Amino acid sequence: MRNERPLGWCHSGGTVTTYEDQTIVSSTRQTPDCESLLELVQQSLENDKAIDIVTIDLAGKTSLADYMVVASGNSSRQVGAMGDHLRRKLRSIGIKGVAVEGEKYCDWVLVDAGDIIIHLFRPEVREFYKIERLWDESLDAFEGDDGNDGGPDTAESAIAP
Repeated sequence: MRNERPLGWCHSGGTVTTYEDQTIVSSTRQTPDCESLLELVQQSLENDKAIDIVTIDLAGKTSLADYMVVASGNSSRQVGAMGDHLRRKLRSIGIKGVAVEGEKYCDWVLVDAGDIIIHLFRPEVREFYKIERLWDESLDAFEGDDGNDGGPDTAESAIAP
């Protein structure tokens, strides 16, 4: 016998056990599926006035996560607050083991929510690392970038015979 749960939600942990005519459900919380979790993350970032929110589908690219979200804040204080708000919201809906790194300086804060990894940057740090371009080839032309990084495959760096 299964307890009815809202569509789009999965039961994290806990068990359903049936003894004769009684059904006993452990007292664990329900956690959202990946798409619902992604919507929560995006909504939290929008509410916190994040800049340039980019969502990258990692399915088939890595087993680390299903999605990566990259966003910027105007200051270290805003970046830190966004990370803290995400941690609180994720824990409040029952996501366990939410890890947050980089809170000391808040130039780059990483929130690991299991199926979704969130990178929060100050704009100049984000521009320096360009992390979203590592995972999504369609972003190579992001903000007018011609893909020329000055590396050894460019004409300017070719050695003349």
